[in-house]
Amino acid sequence: MDRLSIDGSWLYTPRVHADPRGSFLEAFRAAELPHRLDVAQVNCSVSRAGVLRGVHFAEVPPSQAKYVMCLSGSIMDVIVDVRVGSPTFGQWEAVTLDDETRGAVLIAEGLGHAFMALSEQATVVYLCSQPYSPGREHGVHPLDPAIGIDWPSGLEPVLSEKDAKAPSLEEARAAGLLPDYGTCMEFYATLH
Repeated sequence: MDRLSIDGSWLYTPRVHADPRGSFLEAFRAAELPHRLDVAQVNCSVSRAGVLRGVHFAEVPPSQAKYVMCLSGSIMDVIVDVRVGSPTFGQWEAVTLDDETRGAVLIAEGLGHAFMALSEQATVVYLCSQPYSPGREHGVHPLDPAIGIDWPSGLEPVLSEKDAKAPSLEEARAAGLLPDYGTCMEFYATLH
């Protein structure tokens, strides 16, 4: 697990063992994670090229940590620090997840998550620490210029109605929807 630039996010690069039959890898091993993830729900989405899902996050506690893998195709996976008071508040980092390198991203509770399908079709699976709870789920607009995510050129973003109507980062902050960094740090301490 390699730490990413936003505290609470890591990139897992597995060792892929290949032979004439195909390949094998360990996709997930809970005991080796740098952040505890008790899996409560597994989600699977299939998206066509340009589909942009997110930026999603949930209220802390308990929020929802995620372990994200792209089983087929390719995605641009993005972590956004939406924790008010964080040294990296409003910053984002992107990694490519695909069916060749078989990498995964671990995202702590309170961070925003989004991805865009880069291939004709992409199947994404994410393990979640908590079940989906509509009343506790929020989002910020993935095309908010204040965040400035550098989405790939040449792909027209396809958003759900919910994501297209999501507030900007500043609107979400003003409305009190964003997680507090200190509260997140206190919550993380209870996980170890």
